[in-house]
Amino acid sequence: MTDYNAIAEAYFAAWNETNAAARKALVEAVFTTGVSYRDPIMQGDGHAGIDALIAGVHGQFPGFRFKLKGKADGFGDNIRFSWGLGPDGAEAVIEGSDFATIKDGRLGLITGFLDKVPG
Repeated sequence: MTDYNAIAEAYFAAWNETNAAARKALVEAVFTTGVSYRDPIMQGDGHAGIDALIAGVHGQFPGFRFKLKGKADGFGDNIRFSWGLGPDGAEAVIEGSDFATIKDGRLGLITGFLDKVPG
């Protein structure tokens, strides 16, 4: 049985990691080699592409953290979850939902939707 919450929490651990070496190890553990990420603002492919996206978010929003909203759910090799991004300990200023495929416990194709973005 797939633990969708554990997969989502591992995803956010990678996105929240600011140390480049530690993040590289998390990216390799969480995402398939051929991972592809797309949302309305950014896109990245492969481990290097995902790492660059994460580094870019940290550069644009220093001190912000991703948090799972509610619980992740899914069926088979598909997962969906909602998230918030904001300063640690404060209300999220950006919110979204991601849908992804899972292969061997790792995320492959990820499509992100932005549900709340500041004006």
